[in-house]
Amino acid sequence: MNYINRDKSVITKKQNLEHLYTFKDFPVFFGCTSEPKSKDITLDMVWEIDPETGIIQLSKLVPLDILYMEQHVDATGPTWDKYNHAFANYILEKRVGNVIEIGGGSGKIAKIVLDKLNSITYTVIEPNPLFEETNNLKIIPKFFSKEFKNDFDENNTIVFSQVYEHVYDPEEFLSEISEFLPVGGRLVFAYPNLEYWFSNKFTNAINFEHSMLMTDYFVDYFLTKTGFKIIEKINYENHSHFYTVEKLETPNNVLLENKYEHYKTMFNDYINYHKELVNKINNQIDKTNSPIFLFGGHIFSQYLIMFGLKTDKIIHILDNSPLKHDKRLYGTDLIVKSPKILSDYDNPVVILKAGLYNNEIQNDILININATTKFI
Repeated sequence: MNYINRDKSVITKKQNLEHLYTFKDFPVFFGCTSEPKSKDITLDMVWEIDPETGIIQLSKLVPLDILYMEQHVDATGPTWDKYNHAFANYILEKRVGNVIEIGGGSGKIAKIVLDKLNSITYTVIEPNPLFEETNNLKIIPKFFSKEFKNDFDENNTIVFSQVYEHVYDPEEFLSEISEFLPVGGRLVFAYPNLEYWFSNKFTNAINFEHSMLMTDYFVDYFLTKTGFKIIEKINYENHSHFYTVEKLETPNNVLLENKYEHYKTMFNDYINYHKELVNKINNQIDKTNSPIFLFGGHIFSQYLIMFGLKTDKIIHILDNSPLKHDKRLYGTDLIVKSPKILSDYDNPVVILKAGLYNNEIQNDILININATTKFI
């Protein structure tokens, strides 16, 4: 595989990045597959930091057609359901005219919006849609680019959810969106609270898909630099920030504080924490005779495994998403099953480290599936 080399800071464009840590041969796809393991692709995950700004970023990037070879997120579970409704309602409150969504994924946000307001046209630009067109829901099955500008009039609000953290050039992406919009045109989006996620050691904070620690501090900087005025920014339950911004006629000047010491310390703490955690989990695995499972057919499990988690005694990966059941977690030999299989076991042990979703997963298993389950 020919990877994309990113040897310059995404902020300063200088070649002065400092190496932080390398994960050797990390799986490049974060979903599940029916293909044989011999077809899996790995790449060194190399983290570096810009000493002038503190932005942490990957130096080797996976080509988008490989990274997103298929849709692997269908926003399953009560936390996602609550979030989708909250952001859909936010779109309804802030949008002007018709809606263009970049990266619609599961299509759930679009459906919620149109169920409440079916008098608008809602267009989704998404390379791997999990939904079909209707009379007022249109799909462009491609990655977003400015080439689509001529397909729309100016009376549109551009929206996206959990997309900006995936782009490789954050300044260019916002600049292309700006070209879509007239002065005063509106962009409404949701962005994960990566400062909270990373400081709390969530393993879905940075990876090949989230290729930089783009905290909201840097998001605000790029918005201002590319000519947007932040009308509103709210924190949604430490999950995400909801933004409403409008295009200005002329970009404002913006100063950027150097976050180098802060983010470098956070990163080193993150690495050391997971090394110690995996050692503790491995010791517990060695001492138990109970059936063992690992939750998360996703980056949650892949990170633990890459940190050295022992997998020889793990029976299955568990995941609530039907998209993943009976498939193999990419980069491993482990097959994904529904958590419902725990009802067939006495005193099963589940390794669970799924960030914001831990409580809902644990409660669902204990209340609805197997009350004798132990979690580590």
